[in-house]
Amino acid sequence: MNKVIDLYYWPTPNGWKISIALEEMNLPYTTHLINIGAGDQFDPAFLKIAPNNRMPAITDPNGPDGAPVSIFESGAILLYLARKTGLFYGSTEREKIAVDQWLMWQMGGVGPMAGQAHHFLKYAPAMDPPHDLPYPKDRYRTEVARLYGVLDRQLEQNAYVAGDFYSIADMALWPWVNQWRGQQQTLADKPHLERWLSAVKSRDAVQRGRALAQDSRSNLQTDKNAQELLFKRNA
Repeated sequence: MNKVIDLYYWPTPNGWKISIALEEMNLPYTTHLINIGAGDQFDPAFLKIAPNNRMPAITDPNGPDGAPVSIFESGAILLYLARKTGLFYGSTEREKIAVDQWLMWQMGGVGPMAGQAHHFLKYAPAMDPPHDLPYPKDRYRTEVARLYGVLDRQLEQNAYVAGDFYSIADMALWPWVNQWRGQQQTLADKPHLERWLSAVKSRDAVQRGRALAQDSRSNLQTDKNAQELLFKRNA
């Protein structure tokens, strides 16, 4: 019997990408919680798997040629799992190109911009001392709105992000876009985005992946120790 995948995870948008994918692909896995608010990401054993001290990461004991492989970076993990299973990556080369470009768009655009929006709108004002900075708040709120407008227009023409099929690009985007309230966005002018959010949320595997270790999350607006680790540590 094959050994299961080890998932190094904390319940955040990037972590949810992989828990959702593993559930969607029906791949058995063991969860190892990496409490980023407690500094688990700096443990030397974890750094051997994820040298950038970020989760998620996976170790697959049945990697290429049957040898173990460890992977960090959520986009790379999604691509690996899609290739491994042959699922959620499109059936033609053109479909794969579409998945790739929207996955890269999430990794280079939506993730970083929405993450900065969360930081400056929610967390920086709650730090000690507070950093309530109008320019970055406006900058990232506006850029997220622009990106969500791009996504709404894409979804006007397509059921899912890369076309008429559900893919790892949807799995990458949904956990971030579903946090639109914390990014101070509106869906009133984005009906296609709202429809897509609801459709993805209704999937059983998405609900299971999103719920994984949800009770472990702390409130970064009040957890001062976590703020020190996440926002002030350089290493």
